[in-house]
Amino acid sequence: MAALTCLGASAAIPDGYYSSLNGKSGQALKDAIHELAIRHTTLSYGSLWAYFAETDCRDDDNSKVWDMYSDKTYYFRGGTSGVYGMHKEHSLPKSWWGGYDETQGYAGYTDINHLYPSDGDANMAKSNHPLGEVSTASFDNGVTKVGSPKTGQGGGSNSVFEPDDRYKGDFARTYFYMACAYQNYTWKYTYMLTNNSWKSLNDWSIDLLCRWARNDAVSDKEVSRNDAVQKHQNNRNPFIDFPELFEYIWGNRQGEVFYVDDTNPQPVYDGDPELITPTQGTVLDFGEVAIGKSLDYILYIKGRGLNNPLSLQLYRYDYEMFNISVTTVSRTAANSAEGYPLTITYTPTALGEHTTRLLISDGGLTGSVGVELRARCVPVPTLSTLTALPASGINGTNYTANWQAANEQVDYYIITRTVYSNDNNEVTTETFTTGSGQETSYVFTDRRPGETHTYSVQSYRLGYLSEPSNVITLDASGITGIEADKPLQVLAVDGGILVKCSESVGRASIYNIAGQEVKRIDDLKDDMVIELPRGIYVLKTSTSHNAWKVAVW
Repeated sequence: MAALTCLGASAAIPDGYYSSLNGKSGQALKDAIHELAIRHTTLSYGSLWAYFAETDCRDDDNSKVWDMYSDKTYYFRGGTSGVYGMHKEHSLPKSWWGGYDETQGYAGYTDINHLYPSDGDANMAKSNHPLGEVSTASFDNGVTKVGSPKTGQGGGSNSVFEPDDRYKGDFARTYFYMACAYQNYTWKYTYMLTNNSWKSLNDWSIDLLCRWARNDAVSDKEVSRNDAVQKHQNNRNPFIDFPELFEYIWGNRQGEVFYVDDTNPQPVYDGDPELITPTQGTVLDFGEVAIGKSLDYILYIKGRGLNNPLSLQLYRYDYEMFNISVTTVSRTAANSAEGYPLTITYTPTALGEHTTRLLISDGGLTGSVGVELRARCVPVPTLSTLTALPASGINGTNYTANWQAANEQVDYYIITRTVYSNDNNEVTTETFTTGSGQETSYVFTDRRPGETHTYSVQSYRLGYLSEPSNVITLDASGITGIEADKPLQVLAVDGGILVKCSESVGRASIYNIAGQEVKRIDDLKDDMVIELPRGIYVLKTSTSHNAWKVAVW
């Protein structure tokens, strides 16, 4: 087992880091938090377990995972291979904004300020449900509770996720951070969030989160984790460093001016030149990169009082595998509130582990600051074609898409869903991503009456996608089509459709989207496979007034 080091609970806020928040209130204060939080180093999703080994190890045993979702005992194995039985959990569900979304950026998808290691069973039960207090539990492992919400909670969701009392403040401060850092996102699910207010949180969730934050004070665990996150991501959660900060935006101090020292504005800085970020000892781990691919990191370089340009240099070891966008940063750019976004690119030309150091010097600094860069180059992955399975848990607006797990290691799965409106005039295709490569299902909670849904699944690994799976169809009446006089189920299979029925349903006709009959079956029976070319088809039987739409791929 790899030796691990867990940081102690010593608040290590860089001097001047929060100066941009000073003297602000209300929306201006929240905007300043956004600008500070969003300018962080975007981590590699594949390398998160390497970071968890520092951010989420238990203080009583550095080899144990600190799991806020269960009381099971899990151990780190070292590297980025993960921990069997655990998931990388987006505490604020990625589906609420789209996850790995090119239009809104990847930063939220890998932001370790809201990513935690989670027991797999608890994570599956939690799904994408909002936080809340459970009235009647459908899942309860003693730490995570899932079930129907108390009156006034849930934001329209039938289920909520309630963490243990000792972690409610942790999750509240995490959500405060996310509501600021990603206030520019367009939210697809608005159980707790809103696109119509600068506060980003809706009224019932503000009440809940403020209450949780007041009742569960900041712990040494949170302080220690905040320090560890800064070491790698170069930003912090200010709601941990300033436990009452949320009151100025959502709580009982709204409208008041916030000062970092809580009494007076900070004077104009006239001290010696210094670098705020990155700090000495910062480590950037690119994780695994397939040979032939490259990966970029953005490292924000921010100082104050710098009186000369900064010099940047890669040196030692495998420096030729890395590249920096510039070798000089002006003092104006580095001293600015935003800092300078330095792009670091890893382009491996050989398999194996690679390291180098970024040296930041001059600018009037005494000495220099070193940043360690780590990466691993691996062969191009071989990905098999997955098998999508019929939907389950069909319940009003909800259903669960299922698939067989990949035989090889994958980073995550991508579900491509197409929604056909009940009048066939609107077709919407969307993609969704799972939290890790261990899930074999994904819960949808937005199905409307009369819609037909189809889905297929692919696996993703290091920039490569598998071929799409077969397509599963969920017709307007559900996967079993119970609107018929006799039960009938129509499933897409390779090269056609499979009919499932309890008894013969008589004559059937299949039409293409132009309304032309392409096939007639005199006696449609159970387990009958009908070969069809790729396309969208409608099946009608002589014993039902309803029709079944199916996509063949």
